[in-house]
Amino acid sequence: MNEKKYLRWYNKVGYGSGDVGGNVVYALLSAFVMIYLTDTVGLNAGIVGTLMMLSKFFDGFSDIIFGAILDRTQTRMGKARPWMLWAFFGCAAMVIAIFAIPPSMGDTAKYAWFFIAYTLLNSVFFTANNIAYSALTALITKNAAERVQMGSIRFVFAFGTSLMIQTVTVEGVKLLGGGAEGWRALAICYALLGLAVNTVSVLSVRELSPQELAETTDEEKAREADKVPLGESLKLLMANKYYLIILIIFIMTQMFTATLNIGIYFMTYILGDANLLGSFAWAINIPLIVGLLFTPLLVARFGGMYRVNLVGYWIAVLGRLGVVVGGYMGSIPLMLFFSGVASLGMAPLQGTLNALIAEASENTFLRFGKRIDGLMFSCTSLGVKVGSGLGTAVAGWLLAASGYVANATEQASGVISMLYFMYLWVPAIANAIILALLWKLDVGKANEALRERKSPAAP
Repeated sequence: MNEKKYLRWYNKVGYGSGDVGGNVVYALLSAFVMIYLTDTVGLNAGIVGTLMMLSKFFDGFSDIIFGAILDRTQTRMGKARPWMLWAFFGCAAMVIAIFAIPPSMGDTAKYAWFFIAYTLLNSVFFTANNIAYSALTALITKNAAERVQMGSIRFVFAFGTSLMIQTVTVEGVKLLGGGAEGWRALAICYALLGLAVNTVSVLSVRELSPQELAETTDEEKAREADKVPLGESLKLLMANKYYLIILIIFIMTQMFTATLNIGIYFMTYILGDANLLGSFAWAINIPLIVGLLFTPLLVARFGGMYRVNLVGYWIAVLGRLGVVVGGYMGSIPLMLFFSGVASLGMAPLQGTLNALIAEASENTFLRFGKRIDGLMFSCTSLGVKVGSGLGTAVAGWLLAASGYVANATEQASGVISMLYFMYLWVPAIANAIILALLWKLDVGKANEALRERKSPAAP
C-alpha cells in the first residue's frame, strides 16, 4: 500500500532552503574563523582552541534543555517553526559580532569578546534554530520517502552554500577592504542572506497536528503523548541505541568537515595558494550535491537506507585514502579526483541522516508509546556543535603545539608535518569510524519488526 503524501515539491524545496541559513553560520565558522582569529585579530591558536572547547560544555546542556522545551511547545505556528524563525535573528547578530572584533582592544578583551559571542551563538541561538529546523522532518510529514527527499534537498542547499562560501570568501574579504574591515563587511552580507532565506523556509511549510502525528482522532490522547516529563524523556533517549549511534556519527562527520576546512592552512603553506581552497571546495561539494540528487532513487531501488549508506562509506574511506596518497605524492589533480570520489560515497548518509533520526524517534514511540521528537533531534545540533567545535579546537591546539607562526613566509618542518596529518589523515580516520558505526544502524529494519509485532494477525 502506498504511503500518504503530505508535501508538494515547493514545500520540500522551501524546507531544504533553510540550510542556507545554517551554513552561512556553520561553513563560515568552520572554514575561516581560526585563520581570521590568528592572522587578522592576532590571537593564539591554542588559546582559541581552548575557549572553543570550554564553550562546548554550555552546548551540551543547552541542546538537551532545548530539545525538552521544544517537545512542550504548542503555538499556532506549531512546535518548531517559531523557534526556527526567531532564533536566527540571534544567529545573524552573533556571527557578525564574531567577525567584528575591534582591532583597538587588548588581547584579553578580544578573547572575552570572541568567547561570549561564540558561546551565545552556539549554545543559545544556533541550538534553537538548528534543532527546530531538523525536528521539522518528523513534524511536517510521516512519509518515509518524503523524509529522505527532504534530507537530500536540504543538504544540496547545505553543500551548495558551503561551496559558495569557500569559493568566494577569500576574494570577498579583499574586495570589501581586506583585513578586519573586509571580514566584518562580508559577515554582515552572509548574515543578511541567511536571515532572508531562513524566513522563507519557515513560511514554506506547516506542521501536522498532534493527533495526526500520534495517528489517532482523539485529540486529548494525542496531546498527552507529547507531555513526557524531562527525567523520563532523558531515560527514553538514553535507552535508544540508534540515537547514540547517530549522535556519534554526527560528531565524527562534523569533525571530518571541521578539520578538512582547516585546509586553508594546507593550501597556503604546503600547496602555496590559498585560493586552491575554492578548487577543493568544488571537488568536494559538487559530487556531494550530485550524490544527494540520486540518493532518494538509490534508497528506493535498494529497499532502504542501510545498504546504500554502508556501500557509500566504503567508497568514502577508499577515496580519502586516495587523497592521502595524492597528498604525499604532491599531486593536486590526484587529490582533487579522490576528494570527489570520497564525497560521492558520503552523499547517501548526508541525505538520509534526518530520516534516520526520524526513524530513531519512531523507534522510541513504537517501543514505549511516547514521543520525544524535539529531544531526539537535539543530536543534530549537539553533534554539529560538538563535532565542529572539537574539530576546530583540536586543530588550534595542534597548530599551536607544532609552533605555527601567523603570516610567516615559511613555516617550520614540524608545522608542515602537522598540516599533512590534520588535512590528510584525520578525515580518513573519521570516515573509517563512521563506517564501523553504520554497521549497527539498522533502525529501519528494527522498526519494521516492531510494527509487525504490534499489527493484528492476518486472517
